[in-house]
Amino acid sequence: MAATILVPLLAAIMVYSVSANFHQDVEITWGDGRGQITNNGDLLTLSLDKSSGSGFQSKNEYLFGKIDMQIKLVAGNSAGTVTAYYLKSPGSTWDEIDFEFLGNLSGDPYTLHTNVFTQGKGDREQQFKLWFDPTIDFHTYTILWNPQRIIFSVDGTPIREFKNMESQGTLFPKNQPMRMYSSLWNAEDWATRGGLVKTDWSKAPFTASYRGFSEEACVVSNGKSSCPNGSGQGSGSGSWLSQELDSTGQEQMRRVQSNYMIYNYCTDAKRFPQGLPRECLAA
Repeated sequence: MAATILVPLLAAIMVYSVSANFHQDVEITWGDGRGQITNNGDLLTLSLDKSSGSGFQSKNEYLFGKIDMQIKLVAGNSAGTVTAYYLKSPGSTWDEIDFEFLGNLSGDPYTLHTNVFTQGKGDREQQFKLWFDPTIDFHTYTILWNPQRIIFSVDGTPIREFKNMESQGTLFPKNQPMRMYSSLWNAEDWATRGGLVKTDWSKAPFTASYRGFSEEACVVSNGKSSCPNGSGQGSGSGSWLSQELDSTGQEQMRRVQSNYMIYNYCTDAKRFPQGLPRECLAA
C-alpha cells in the first residue's frame, strides 16, 4: 500500500519544468528498445509490434500538479492499439487519473477514454470522440490535479472536471503521490468496438510520438513535498494549485460534452441499479 502523505493546501509552488528534456525527466521502463529518446531529448517515441509494446514514466512523483504532454498518436489503421497517458500511485489501493486513446480503423475517429481511481476504485469513465485527427500533428493533453478538483483538457479546452466531493461521501485522490506514465500496448480483446476489430499486425510497428512534457507540481521526494511548509509564504505563482473553471471554461466543457461525449457513467442507470454514484447526483 502506498504511504499516506498529507500536504498543506498552499497557494505557493516553486517547482517548474517548462523546457522539458526527456533524458532528464523520464525513464523508459519497458519495451526492449521499442521506446526511444531522440533529438537531444526533445522527442520520445513508443512502438508496438506483435511481440511487445513499450512505456515510460516520470522520474518525479507528484502530490498535485499540472502535467502537460504533446502527443501524436498512431496513424492509419490503429484498431486494437491503446496509447495510455496517466498519473498513478503504487500499491493495491492505488490512485490514478487516466487519458487512454483507443485506436480505430483508418478514417474513424479515435476514442478518448478518461477515468479516475481512488484507493483502487474506478468505474468513473467518460469517453469522447476527438474532433480532430490526432495522428497528423501533436496535440496537448493536460491533467490538472489540485486539492479541489481534477480537470482534463485537450489543447487548453477543458473536457471533464472531477470535483473533490468528499464531504458528500465521494472518494478523491489527495493523499498518495503519483508518477506520470505512458504506454503503447495491444488491447485488441476490448479496445475497438468491444474487441470485434482486431489488430492488423501487417501495419506494425505502430508508433506514438511525444514532445513538450511540462510539469508544474508539488514534487515528493523521500516523503517530503517541494511545496513550502507553513502559511503559504513563497514567491512561486502556483495558480494551478487553486485553479477552477471560470464561466468561459465551463461553457467550453459543456460544448465539448454536448457534441463529442459518447459515454458518461453518470447517465448509465443500468450499470448502477442501486442508484447513480453520489458525485453524479450532486453535479
